[in-house]
Amino acid sequence: MPGADSPTFYLIVAAVFVLAGFVKGVVSIGLPTIVMGLLGAIVPPAQAAALMVIPSVATNIWQIAAGPRFLAVLRRLWTMLAGICVGTWFASGFLTGANVEQTRLALGVVLVLYGCTGFTRFNWRVPPRAERWLAPVVGVLTGLLAGATGVPVLPAVPYIQALGLNRDELFLALAFSPLISAIALGASLASAGVLGLTIAGASLLAMVPALVGMYFGQWLRMRTSDTAFRKVFFIGLIALGAYLAARNFG
Repeated sequence: MPGADSPTFYLIVAAVFVLAGFVKGVVSIGLPTIVMGLLGAIVPPAQAAALMVIPSVATNIWQIAAGPRFLAVLRRLWTMLAGICVGTWFASGFLTGANVEQTRLALGVVLVLYGCTGFTRFNWRVPPRAERWLAPVVGVLTGLLAGATGVPVLPAVPYIQALGLNRDELFLALAFSPLISAIALGASLASAGVLGLTIAGASLLAMVPALVGMYFGQWLRMRTSDTAFRKVFFIGLIALGAYLAARNFG
């Protein structure tokens, strides 16, 4: 693996963010997952998470700005989002801890589990009466996993998909969770001294390839069905997660 100061390393990081932005542009989710899965395999996961913060915030703000019914979706999800903040703050010590291999193992397990959700055929639906108590629980659990692994997908994404939102509302909802998680994670990493000025500057630069990738991903989504792409995406997550988890037993 090239050194962290080599041009090859910077090209690899830029390519990862282009790919992550592209995936997000096509399927509306996936930037933290791709970044943590790929960069987390070659640098400490806490550093990968710190690099991800600004690109994640920027791409999700772009996604939210492009959608209608902003306030209606926010009112419906605010307790889940608050739970994400709480859970992320409490679990971030695991991500910044000294045991990198345990973090990679946890990240690998989350990626495999999330990849498997792409092949479930259950038509989950959350009854409206259950949202009041279920939303904050889902938020805290998502925050705990996000704080520990940098990936804010489980159980928030399956929960959001089970709310019966229309396409525009779903597009917005899938941006709120990673946006709030990135902000909470960024605050936790900054307080732990991981997200300093140098990493913040690198994260700001990484925003550029992420937005470029997202632009082309959205361009492709407008011109093709994303069903096949989603299958490849989830298969790739399972393979990547299995690789990260298996490294602990090699």
